[in-house]
Amino acid sequence: MHQDWAALTSGLSPALKELRGGTPETMKAFSALAKAALEPKAFDTKTKELIALAISVATRCDACVGFHAEAAVRQGATRDEVMETMGMAIYMGAGPSVMYAAQAVEAFDQFAAKKAAAE
Repeated sequence: MHQDWAALTSGLSPALKELRGGTPETMKAFSALAKAALEPKAFDTKTKELIALAISVATRCDACVGFHAEAAVRQGATRDEVMETMGMAIYMGAGPSVMYAAQAVEAFDQFAAKKAAAE
C-alpha cells in the first residue's frame, strides 16, 4: 500500500475545521458552490464525482484524490468506471497523471473494501 487514504482524509479534519472557523464566510460559500456543482442535473452525482476524481489526478491533488475516491465509492461507482475515468485523466494530464491515477485506483480500492467490510 502506497498511502492510507482514509487516514489522509480523516487526518485533514482538524485542519479543515480550523479553516472553517478562521474563514467562515469563505468556507460557507465554498460549501454552497460544492452543493450546487454536485446537484444532479444533466449528469448524476456519481458521474460528477468521477469527473472530480479525474481533475484531482490531472491537477495532482493528493487530498482531492482521497476525498473524491471516497465520494465515488459512496455514489456507487464501479472499479471499471474509475479505470475509464483514469484513462481520461491520463490523457489530459500526461505522465504525472499516470502516477496519480495509480494512487486514485488505490484510494478507490481501499474505500470500496472498507465499505464492503462494513456491510
